[in-house]
Amino acid sequence: RPVFDEQPVQSIGAIALDPKNSKNVWVGTGESWTRNSVSIGDGIYKSTDGGETWSRAGLEKSERIGRITVDPRNSDTVFAAVPGALWSDSPDRGLYKTTDGGKKWQQVLKGANLSTGCTDVKIDPDNPDIMLAAMWDFRRKGWEYRSGGDSPTAPSASGLFRSTDGGNTWTEITSDGNKGFPKKPYGRLAVAIAPSNSKRVYAFVESPDSALFVSDDGGATWEKRDKSQWMVWRPFYFANLVVDPKNPDRLFKPDGTLIVSDDGGKSFAEVGGFQGAHGDAHDVWIDSTNPQVVFVGDDGGMWYSYNGGSKWWKAENLPVSQFYHVSIDNDDPYHVYGGLQDNSSWVGDSQYPGGITNHRWENMFNGDGFWMFEDPADPNYIYAEYQGGEIGRVNRNTHAARNIKPRPNYNEKLRFNWNTPIALSPNEKGTIYIGAQFLFRSRDHGQTWDRISPDLTTNDPQKQKQEQSGGVTVDNSSAEMHTTIYSISESPKQKDLIWVGTDDGNLQLTRDGGKTWTNVVSNVPGLPKNSWVNWVQASNFNPGTAYAAFDRHTFGDMAPYVFKTTDYGKTWTPLVTPQDPKSVHGYAHVIKEDSVKPDLLFVGTEFGLWVSIDGGKSWAQFKGNHFPAVAVRDLAIHPRDNDMVLATHGRGIWIVDDITPLRALTPDLLKQDVAFVSARPVQQRIEGQGGWPNGDAVFVGENPPDAAVINYYQRERHLFGKMKLEVLDSSGRVVDQLPASKRPGLNRVMWTMRAKPPRVPPAAQIAVGGIRGPRLVPGDYTVRLTKAGKVYDTKLTVGLDRRAKFSTADRKAQFDAAMRVHALFGDESALMDRIIGLRQALAQTGAAVPEGDPLRKQISDFDGKVDAVRKKIVATTEGGAITGEERLREHT
Repeated sequence: RPVFDEQPVQSIGAIALDPKNSKNVWVGTGESWTRNSVSIGDGIYKSTDGGETWSRAGLEKSERIGRITVDPRNSDTVFAAVPGALWSDSPDRGLYKTTDGGKKWQQVLKGANLSTGCTDVKIDPDNPDIMLAAMWDFRRKGWEYRSGGDSPTAPSASGLFRSTDGGNTWTEITSDGNKGFPKKPYGRLAVAIAPSNSKRVYAFVESPDSALFVSDDGGATWEKRDKSQWMVWRPFYFANLVVDPKNPDRLFKPDGTLIVSDDGGKSFAEVGGFQGAHGDAHDVWIDSTNPQVVFVGDDGGMWYSYNGGSKWWKAENLPVSQFYHVSIDNDDPYHVYGGLQDNSSWVGDSQYPGGITNHRWENMFNGDGFWMFEDPADPNYIYAEYQGGEIGRVNRNTHAARNIKPRPNYNEKLRFNWNTPIALSPNEKGTIYIGAQFLFRSRDHGQTWDRISPDLTTNDPQKQKQEQSGGVTVDNSSAEMHTTIYSISESPKQKDLIWVGTDDGNLQLTRDGGKTWTNVVSNVPGLPKNSWVNWVQASNFNPGTAYAAFDRHTFGDMAPYVFKTTDYGKTWTPLVTPQDPKSVHGYAHVIKEDSVKPDLLFVGTEFGLWVSIDGGKSWAQFKGNHFPAVAVRDLAIHPRDNDMVLATHGRGIWIVDDITPLRALTPDLLKQDVAFVSARPVQQRIEGQGGWPNGDAVFVGENPPDAAVINYYQRERHLFGKMKLEVLDSSGRVVDQLPASKRPGLNRVMWTMRAKPPRVPPAAQIAVGGIRGPRLVPGDYTVRLTKAGKVYDTKLTVGLDRRAKFSTADRKAQFDAAMRVHALFGDESALMDRIIGLRQALAQTGAAVPEGDPLRKQISDFDGKVDAVRKKIVATTEGGAITGEERLREHT
C-alpha cells in the first residue's frame, strides 16, 4: 500500500532503515538515475512509526538524493549523498551529515565545482568511522549530457574519497597515492564494502578505461578486474554495486540486465533466471539473514527471487508505470491508449466486470511508448510510436505493424524528438500529423507524407551535436535530440489553422494549412528565450483562442508558465507564471481546455493536477480519491462519458469518473449555502459477470460505481439540526434514504437504484437471492435534502444501459415480477414470525404442564405439526450455511 501519497513530491531516490530501530525510516526524494525524464525532489523525510506518518528532515534544496546511510552505532547520525541539481549549477550538493536526527545538516564533503555532487556513501560495518564516498561531476541540458567532463579526456571533478574519522575529514583515492587505481578523468563511480569482510572493497569507475576495481585492504591498493561490455555500458545509468551479505566474492551489478560475479569480480554472467525480467536494472536488495531472498528494481518494475536468482517473480501489485500520453476511443465501455517510459504502447479497458486487472491491458508496439491513438477512420488500426519518431500503424487484431515514419530527402537529417508529437486532425478522419524540424501531414493513414512547413525551430547547430553527447562515455540514445517540434494542435473550429511548439522556444502558427507560418513566441510577455513549448492547444470554441504551457526545467527553472491568447497569438494573457503562480506548483506539462465549458481548465505539472473553473483566474489542486502529487503528463476528456483520464509519470493511468460537477461549479454557486450539482446522465448498467480472486499479489483497477452519483455542495460544514437525504419516485413515495455527508465542499453520495432488500424468513441456509433488493425501474426520481428544517431538491433521471436490447417496459415487467417475489418473501417472513411465536408459546405452556399429563403430549404433537409447516417453508438442517435443502423459500 502507498505510504507516501500525502507528501508534496513522489519521486524517491533513496530509502534507509535504521539498523537499530526499523521503525525509523529515512527517505530521500528526487531520482538519482539522471535520464532525460527524471523527476525532482524537495529533500529528506523521516518516519518514526514505520511509514505511517512523515516529517520533513531537511536538505530541501537538494533536488535529488542518491543514498542515505545510518550510523549503526547511533540512530541520530545519518549521512546523505546528494548528487544535486541535474540541469543547473548548485551549491546544495555533496555529502551531508546530521548528528541530531535531521534537525541540522553539515556538508562534510564538497565538490570541487558547482556541478559535482555525491552519489554514493558506504560505512565500514566493522569500524563505522571508516567511510567511502563517490563524487560525480555531471550536467544535463536539453540537447546534451555529460558524465564527467565535456569529453572523454576533459577535466572532471569526479572522484572516490575515504574518511577514517566518521566523515569529518576526507582523502581522495588517486592513481598516484593508491596503487592500481585508474587515472583521471572520471565519470560516475560506485563503491561497495563487503558486509562479511570490510577489507574487501569494490569500485566501479567510469573513465576512458572504465572497469571494476577491487581492494582487499580497505581501499589502500587496487586491482583491475572485469571491464567487459556488461560492466562498462551506460555508466551514468547503471553505476551500482551490491555485495552478498555473507559471501564477499559474490557481487551483483544492476545493468542492462542483472549480472553477478562469484569470483570477486574477475568475471560476470547474467543471473540465470533474470532473462525473463524486463531489464535496465538499477537496484538490488539482498536479505542479510537469508541471501537467497533477492529483490531487484528495474525499468519494468520490481522482481523478487527466493532461490538466489534462479527463478524470478514480478510484483504485479505496484501501479507505478510512467505514461507520457493518453487517448481514448468511443467504444462502450471505452478503451484507454497510452505509451510508457521504456515499456511500449498499451491499450486497456476503462472498466470490466470484476475490476481491471493487468491482463486487461494489451501491448501493441515496442520500445519506449509515447503518443498512441485509435485510427478514427478505421478502428481496426492504431497509431503508436517509440522514441525518435518511429511511428507505426498497427493492426489491433493481428498486431502486425507497418513503420510509417517520414523519410528524409537525400543528404538530409530529420530531427525527431525523444517524445515526437503525433496529432490527429479533428476535422478530417484519416489525416495525421507528425513533427521533426518540419511538420508532416498525411491524408492516407501514413502511406505518404507531405512536408507542409519549413524548419520551424531555431535550427541552432550548437544544439545538434548529439553524437558527441555523454561526457567520458559517449551516450546518444535520441534522448538529447533537440531543435525539434514538440507539440502540434489543429483547430477543431478552423481546419487550416495549426499551432506548433518547438523544444527550443518557437511557437508557430499557420492559418492556411501550412503555406505560411508566423512565429508568435515574442508576443508572450515575460517568457525567457528558448523556453520549451511543452504544450499548445487550439481552443474547442474559438478559432483565435489557444493555450500554451512552457517549460524551463531544463534550464534549472522549475516554475510553471501557462498563457492564453484570444487573437491568434498577437497578444497573450498570463494564466500561471513564476511571478503569479496562483498556487500551481511544478513545471507545466499540459494545459487543456474542457470540451464543454470554456472556463474549465486543467493544468498538469510535475507535482500534480490543477483545476480552474474561472478561466485561469484562480486554481485549486485536484486531490480527489487521494490523488498524489505525481507528474501529470497528459489528460483526455471523454466526449460521451465526461470522464477525465490522466496519464501520470509514476502512478499509471487514473480515471476521474464524470467531471460534470466541475462544469457545474461557478463562482456564484460557491457562494450558496447549499446547492445540488449536476452529474452525467445515469445509466443502469447491465450487470456483467467476470473477474477472479487474485489476493494482494495483483493490482486490480477500480470500476466506476454501479450507482447513481448524487452531488451537492455545502459552503460550510453542517453542525446543528437534522440532515437527511432521500430519493422519491415519480409519485412522491420515498424509495430510499441515504447517508448525507456533512462536510463542506463538494459531496458525492452513491445511490444503488435498488429497492430495499426483502425481509427473508430465517433458516439454516443462506438466502443468496435475498441479500439485495431488486433494481428500480428507469424513470424520473427526485432527490430531496433536508438540512436544519430547509428542504432542497433536484430531479434525477435513471436511464437504461446504452447497450441494452430491452425496453423500459421490459424492465418494468421484470421489476413488477421481482416485487411480487419481494412480497412473497415478506409473507413467508410474517408466517415464520407467527410459527416461531407459536412454538415459543407452546414451549412455555408445555414446560408448565406436569409430567404424565395428557395435555403435555397434545402440545408436543401440535408443535410437531407446526414445525412440519416450518420445514416446508425453510431449510432446517443445522450445521452449515449451505445444506442443499430446497424448500418454499429457496424456490421463491
